[in-house]
Amino acid sequence: MAVGDDSVISLEHTPTWALAVVCFFFISTSIFIEHSIHLLSNWLKRHKKTALHGAVEKLKSELILLGFISLLLAVTQDYISKICIPANIADTMLPCRKQETSEKFQVVQDYQHFLDHDFVHKLSWRRLAEEDEVADSCTAKGKVALVTKEAIHQLHIFIFVLAVMQIVYSTITMALGRAKMKRWKAWEKETQTTEYLAANDPNRFRFTRQTTFGRRHMTNCTETTVQLWIKCFFRQFFYSVAKVDYLTLRHGFIAAHLSARHNNFNFQQYIERSLEEDFRIVVGISPLMWFLVAILLLLDVYGWHVYSWLSYVPMLIVLVLGTKLEVIVARMALQIKEQNNVIIGTPLVKPNDNLFWFGKPRFVLTLLHYTLFVNAFELSFFIWVTIQFGLDSCYHVHTVILVTRVVLAVTVQVLCSYITLPLYALVTQMGSEFKSKVLEEQMRDIIKHWLAEVRERRKKQEQSVQYARPSLSAEWSPRLSNATVEVLPFLRNKSRRGGEIVEEEDDEEQESIRRRGGQRHISGGE
Repeated sequence: MAVGDDSVISLEHTPTWALAVVCFFFISTSIFIEHSIHLLSNWLKRHKKTALHGAVEKLKSELILLGFISLLLAVTQDYISKICIPANIADTMLPCRKQETSEKFQVVQDYQHFLDHDFVHKLSWRRLAEEDEVADSCTAKGKVALVTKEAIHQLHIFIFVLAVMQIVYSTITMALGRAKMKRWKAWEKETQTTEYLAANDPNRFRFTRQTTFGRRHMTNCTETTVQLWIKCFFRQFFYSVAKVDYLTLRHGFIAAHLSARHNNFNFQQYIERSLEEDFRIVVGISPLMWFLVAILLLLDVYGWHVYSWLSYVPMLIVLVLGTKLEVIVARMALQIKEQNNVIIGTPLVKPNDNLFWFGKPRFVLTLLHYTLFVNAFELSFFIWVTIQFGLDSCYHVHTVILVTRVVLAVTVQVLCSYITLPLYALVTQMGSEFKSKVLEEQMRDIIKHWLAEVRERRKKQEQSVQYARPSLSAEWSPRLSNATVEVLPFLRNKSRRGGEIVEEEDDEEQESIRRRGGQRHISGGE
């Protein structure tokens, strides 16, 4: 073997120490990543982060799918590269302009033209012998390989970059969106203050238009649908989620799904857990998205400029989606005005699925998911081309288009994180149904807190038994806390059934006492 010729070195001639070092590196890295994901999953379990734990499980399935794709590409690359197709078909739908003067192309043409000449055949074969053996076999037939090994390797890297970018991009979007929604926690605490209760006195009469919610949405610019959409389009850039919108929608949600007495319901925490459930969906790549990747790769033809137009699609969807969510809030305000010009207490909005596209609030999440994926595809394609081919690649011929695509991708990231996502998290709660799974988790925590209070009270009563014997009712009827009040509507039916059982048992016991008393009376008389 010649010095510097490493193109044909196999494991038979590879030093064992080199093989062991490489093997140890990849095994150690894989074990470290797997153990880190396992620790993260256990931490989320211990802290009762069920939705985020589900997102981690979704991430595991995505990594498994990515591993299968990598394995299939590695195993089948030899067989795929041996598939030969005619040269004229291989020259169609190229992503870059064909290099007509390339040496290999010229050799193939010469070989096809003078195939019957033995001398030229031998000359061409000697020149083609410097290429890959698979390429030689296809060239000998006057054809070219369907996809070369180098192209398969580059495709392998692109799929890996796309999967990683989708996870990172979705995580950053959710993190920035939740950072924007942090001030909602202060708004939620304000609902428990005396000032808030006084300002929203249920016995106070007001004109609908004079309320803060009415002054924000009931203006002259909302008389027609076109004016309403134009107003909401610009509103999303300035105070997209106002404090009065949050408080009014919170009141409408509680009145529709719980009860007007449950003003201490933590709406902000409910939204946060609901968003964690949605993150489980957004972080993944569905089968339809993988087929969308194949379609986008198919349409990347030189001169079509498909990717240039594609970069505007996420921006358009995000703007339309933000406007639609603002329109939904405005329409709920206009419905209050149409129903009554005078209201009592806080303006009461009514959640309704008909306010959303196709009557499905979940369709908004689907649009948001595909928008984030297409934008992640744009960024991952730019990173992959830059790493593999450099900035001077044929993919980056037009610098202005390249800069525009990158700027649009970053802009969509900012708009989606700080405008669209908070609007989505709040407004989609105004559907006809609520997420019972999220509410069940919150009720379970409330019940656990209630039981802890019961145990603590019983301990105090047992400690004070030497001073005063506690009554049975005092022992089993602890003082209700604010958390307990939220549970009562969900336990009312069970409590009534339990009360009936107790009453029946008491009646039976009294009847048995009467019978025993009667028997004693008879025996005494005898």
